[in-house]
Amino acid sequence: MSPANSQQQTPLLDALRDRTNHHHSPFYAPGHKRGQGISQQLVDLFGATVFRSDLPELPELDNLFNPEGVIAEAQNLAAEAFGAQHTRFLANGSTCGIIAAIVATCGPGDKIILPRNIHSSAISGLILSGAIPIFVNPEYNPDWDIANSITPEAAAAALEQHSDAKAVMVVYPTYHGVCGDLRAIAQITHQYNIPLLVDEAHGAHFNFHPNLPEPALSAGADLTVQSIHKTLGAMTQASMLHVKGDRINIQKLNRALQLVQSTSPSYILLASLDAARQQIALRGKELMAQTLVLAEKARSRISQIPGLSVLELLNTPGFATLDRTRLTVKVSDLGITGFAADEILHSELAVTAELPMPQHLTFIISLGNTESDIDNLVKAFTILEGRKKQEGRRKKKEGRGKR
Repeated sequence: MSPANSQQQTPLLDALRDRTNHHHSPFYAPGHKRGQGISQQLVDLFGATVFRSDLPELPELDNLFNPEGVIAEAQNLAAEAFGAQHTRFLANGSTCGIIAAIVATCGPGDKIILPRNIHSSAISGLILSGAIPIFVNPEYNPDWDIANSITPEAAAAALEQHSDAKAVMVVYPTYHGVCGDLRAIAQITHQYNIPLLVDEAHGAHFNFHPNLPEPALSAGADLTVQSIHKTLGAMTQASMLHVKGDRINIQKLNRALQLVQSTSPSYILLASLDAARQQIALRGKELMAQTLVLAEKARSRISQIPGLSVLELLNTPGFATLDRTRLTVKVSDLGITGFAADEILHSELAVTAELPMPQHLTFIISLGNTESDIDNLVKAFTILEGRKKQEGRRKKKEGRGKR
């Protein structure tokens, strides 16, 4: 079967559907017994079907920690779609993948090089593994008050000083969509014959359109962790870990994942990974093209509103390229903080950002957004700018009256 045809399959989703529709007497967990004992309030909110699919590791559904059936098939299809040699499904978010990556590559007293703007899950990985962090400061952009990536030069300097390090970990992209020169960092890291680990939680979509940044695995990463739920179509908490090359000990990685994942993983989350992989493998270029068009419309229209600025590719260290589906809007020139703007947008104008910060707000534009969403976003910023302008006139008038 050709790869294109194989990507049409959803082995795990199909198996879960079959078990959901298989009528039998359940004498196993969970206690609600296929929804029969579930709260009526939950049924009213979610419907009854989802609870019939809330099943444990039945023989037909395989085992996440020793997959030989439908989970193994689904993971192999995901590896093919995302350009990996091995893929592991994560039912505990990218958090468990980051922790497992550190535990699998570093033991007590081992050094790992990582940036100061690493995700908090990496700190848990350091605690659990006993590894010693060698922190490298990422480049900082004071005009936007954001941290970029670490530079290849900074990575090289850290490795030269700590040549006994066991791994390097970087964030690619950052929360704001900023991507560093990962290819150069990978080449430097591999000179020491150690793996490059990548927190690619916000870049699961990169592999599916040429106008997006280069995927971490293509740039030379040995292991990358992606939140499929953040930018693609999986349910919240559903992520993947991908491996390429021979610098990662797969058996150690499997044991590390057993340490940080539940022995009762949600098959609803796992099946959503299977379905999201099929969707993006078959329609990725089309869906990402639509997403990029929406993002460009938002960028163009918002940048024309007085007092607002949109983050674009900047010729600054640690900023090699930008994920243009990630929209960061500076509001500080309106005389308002990002936190205050977020409160108004969310509470009064029915628009909710992903991340407010002192000077700006960041929005994730993904395959689930619509033209209407972009119109509402632009309208909300137009109203916000109008309010701040009126407020400025009123204060100016009041100031003249006091003279």
